[in-house]
Amino acid sequence: MGFLLGLLLLGHLAVVASGHPILEAPESVTGIWKGNINIPCTYGPLKGYTQILVKWLVQRGSYPVTIFLRDSSGDHIQQAKYRGRLSVNHEILGDVSFQLNTLEMDDRNHYTCEVTWQTPNGNQVVRDKIIDLRVQKVSVSKPIVTTGSGYGFTVPQGMRISLQCQARGSPPISYVWYKEQTNNKEPTKIATLSTLLFKPALVADSGYYFCTAKGRVGSEQRSNIVKFVVKDSSKLLETKTEAPITMQSPMEVNSSWGWTTEVDDYLGETSAGPGKGLPIFAIILIISLCCMVVFTIAYIMLCRKTSQQENVYEVASVHAREANDSGETMRVDILASGCSSEEPASWTLSNDYSDEPCLDQEY
Repeated sequence: MGFLLGLLLLGHLAVVASGHPILEAPESVTGIWKGNINIPCTYGPLKGYTQILVKWLVQRGSYPVTIFLRDSSGDHIQQAKYRGRLSVNHEILGDVSFQLNTLEMDDRNHYTCEVTWQTPNGNQVVRDKIIDLRVQKVSVSKPIVTTGSGYGFTVPQGMRISLQCQARGSPPISYVWYKEQTNNKEPTKIATLSTLLFKPALVADSGYYFCTAKGRVGSEQRSNIVKFVVKDSSKLLETKTEAPITMQSPMEVNSSWGWTTEVDDYLGETSAGPGKGLPIFAIILIISLCCMVVFTIAYIMLCRKTSQQENVYEVASVHAREANDSGETMRVDILASGCSSEEPASWTLSNDYSDEPCLDQEY
C-alpha cells in the first residue's frame, strides 16, 4: 500500500516538474432536480501552452460519449438531449466549467472534462478529470420576502415597487401571495406569482403581507409576515413646506427663550444657511464669548453706578456741612438782633429766609 502511494506521489511530482497545465475539478457534485448545475473544471494557464481542444464526455455503458466539443471552429453540442441546456464557459482563460440547466433524474452520470494543449515545442498534451454528477429531489425551503427598492418596505405613494417571494427547492415552485385582514378574518389571496407588483403603490395597499411556496417534493412553506407601508406624498409635502427652508445665522433670537441654537439631531451640526453648518464646539465658543461680553458690560455698569452713588454721598455731606455752618451764622445774627419766634429752631437746606424781624425770641 505504501509502495502504491509512493508511486502516485512520484507521478504527481513528475507532472509538476514537467511544467504542464494541471486540471482541477471536484470528484462529485450534487444538483437539484429541475434546477441548474455548474460543474467546475479549471486550470492555470502557462506561458507557451495554447489550448486547442476542449471536450466534455458522458459515460454511456462502457464507453464515454462526447457531448460537447470546442475547437478552432467554435463550440459544438454533439447530443440532441443537451441542446439548449448545455454551455461551457469561454470568458475566462483557464475556466472550462460545464453548465447544465433543467436537470433531469437521468442526467445522473459520470462526466469527463478533457483539455488538449499545444506545447512550446509543438507537441500536444491532454489532461482529463472525471466528475460524478448526482441529482436529487429537494423539498422547497421557507420563502423569504424581499424588495428591490432602497426604501425597504416603507415607500411614498405613487412609486412603482414589487415584493418578491424567493424559495429554494426542486422546481417548478408555485407561489401564492396573501394579505392579512382585520377583525381576525382569514387572509385574502391576492396573487399567484413569485412577484407582487404595485404600479403604482397607493395608501390603501398598506398592510401585512406573506407568501407561500410549494414544490413537487415536500409540504407547502410559509414566509414571515412583513409590514408594507405606503405614505401619503401630499402630507409629506405639506410637512416639508411648513418647515423653515434656510437660516441666515447659526444662532437666532427667540422671543420667549432668548438665544437658541438650532442643532441637527445626532450630528452635532448647526444650520447656518443653505448647505452650510458649524461644528458644536464652535457654537459653544460663540455662546461663551457672548456670555463673557454680557458679564463684562454688566460689571462696568455696576462699577459706574457705585461710583456715582459715592459722589452723591460726598456732595450730600458737603451740603450738610454748609447748611450747619449757615445755621450757626444765622443764629448769631438773630441773637444780635434780639429776634424771637414761636416756632421751633428747625433749619433746613431749603434756605427759606424772611425779611421781617422776629420779636420776643427767647434763648
